[in-house]
Formats: sequence, structure tokens, C-alpha cells
Amino acid sequence: MSVDMRTFLAHVELANPITTAAGCASSGRELAQFFDLHRLGALTTRSITMAPRAGRPTPRMAETPSGMLNAVGLQGPGIDAFLERELPWLAQRGIKTIVSIGGGTVAEYSELARRLADAPGVTALEVNLSCPNMEDRGRVFAREGSAAAEVIASVRSIMRYDVPVVAKLAPDVADIVSVARACVDAGADALSMINNPLGMAIDTEALRPSLAAVTGGLSGPAILPLAVRCVWQVHAALPGVPLIGIGGVMSGRDAFQLVLAGACVVGVGTALFHDPYACLRIERELEDLLRARGFQRLADAVGLAHRPPGSAPRHLLVDTEESTP
Repeated sequence: MSVDMRTFLAHVELANPITTAAGCASSGRELAQFFDLHRLGALTTRSITMAPRAGRPTPRMAETPSGMLNAVGLQGPGIDAFLERELPWLAQRGIKTIVSIGGGTVAEYSELARRLADAPGVTALEVNLSCPNMEDRGRVFAREGSAAAEVIASVRSIMRYDVPVVAKLAPDVADIVSVARACVDAGADALSMINNPLGMAIDTEALRPSLAAVTGGLSGPAILPLAVRCVWQVHAALPGVPLIGIGGVMSGRDAFQLVLAGACVVGVGTALFHDPYACLRIERELEDLLRARGFQRLADAVGLAHRPPGSAPRHLLVDTEESTP
């Protein structure tokens, strides 16, 4: 029995729920050496900025138990080069593309949205809110609902109605539900979570921080429980909002946890650093798990863990109703 793995990100249909996490597959050319990118539900680009950025000084990556710290600093060629070379390459191949953007002011986010509004090949726009607000003492937009909402409202007012705007949230907040609700009220069509929580490691031989930037984003298996918790809480509060679950996904079972918590799309990031085929393997493992448990559709598993103990899975309820004379 095959499982219908189709899902929807707002009104956009994806062939399956697996996408790359921003920053882990650049803009697709690297992964295309290994497999046909059409086999992904969608490809998420690195976060695009207005100007080219060289990134932070090295060392900017460090291994940690069950994870990795990184302080790359949104390295990239900027919006002009992205529109000239990278997005056309994806558009010509018909790859469903979630473009991630990052900025230091509301005006920068707005200008990025304006530049992308009429660009062919943009399936959805992911707004990376884990950027310092240069107009507010460098406080990260994602930390406060009002700041995050201002960015989302500005972007949503500019972006075409047929392109979903996805707010990417950080877990380093007192109440992620309140930030999520503020973003949805401001016009976000979907939410992506989680961005990397902030961490730090110290090299006990050099007696100095392992990263030149001192702190960095923690990714890998260590943060999966944090991602599951955030997805669970937001889905419970906003059950009608599509969620992209990201954080520590290394297997189909990990992806299944996020789906059961409420994610209809799952992002794969750190796993790609050692296994470029990770997205395909995880999608296959997830489908096998769904089939083994009798699911006919991925959609029937989304948020299923929220149902009361002992209640029948949604797809079984449908089957029961159809068999009733």
C-alpha cells in the first residue's frame, strides 16, 4: 500500500513534506550533484540579504555532543547575485523554492520582499526573524512579538498574495506561542520552527571559546526535543496554521515526531553535512513508518498526538464512517 505523502504549505501543494533547512543546502546546486531536486517537497535557500556578506571570522563551526555549533553569519552574495544567477537556475528547472530572507531593519526586509515579489520561481518566502534589529540595540526580531509582527506585516503587504509568507521563529523566547500568534495576526501564512537556539563551547586545550564569535547556533540531534516542544505548543494554540518543523531531524522517526506534534512540512539541516542523501532517506523512512501504522495519507498523521488517548486515528474514523450502511 502506498502512502499519499502530499502536503500543503498554506495553499501551495508539495509532493512530500521534506524540505532543506535554510543555510544547509546553499541554493541547490551542491545537492543537485547527488540527486534530482524534484524529489524534495521544496528546497529552502540560505537566508538572502541585501548586500553581499563574507560571514563571520573562523573558526565558525564546532562539534558538540549530539550536535554542532555554527556562527557563519548569513554568508552570501546578496540579493542582486541571487536574482541574477541562483534563483533563475532553480526556476528554469521547476524546483519548488522557499526563499529565506534576513535583514537588519524592517526596511531591509521590505526591500527584499519588493525585489522578490515579481521574481519567477518563488514558491514561498521564509522570513528569518533571528537577525539583530539594528534600530533597537541589536535585539533579535524573533525575541519580541511586536518586532516580529512589524517585519511580517511589512513583508506581507508587499509580497504577492499567491506566495505564502512564512515566519521563522526562534526558541530562545519566554513564550513562543505569543510570538507565533503575533506573526499570524500580522499576516504570516505559515510558521517555521525552530531556528537554532544559542549555545557556546569552550576549547579546554586553547582555554578559549571554540568559536571566534564566542556564541553560535546549536543544531543537530540535541535540539530535536526542543523543536518538538515548540511545534506542539504552537499547533495546540493555532491548530489551523501550517507549521514547518525543523531541528535535529536525522531520521524518518524524528520527522514523524514533528508531524505528530503538528508539522505538515519537515526541514532537514545538519544531517546534510555528513549525508547529502539525507532528505531522500528521511522521506522514505517516514513513509515506511506511516505505512506500517496503517496510514493512507500523511495528512492524517499531522497533529495526531494531540488527540485524546485511546481515540482512533483520523483515517480510521473516515474508514468507519464510509463502511456504515
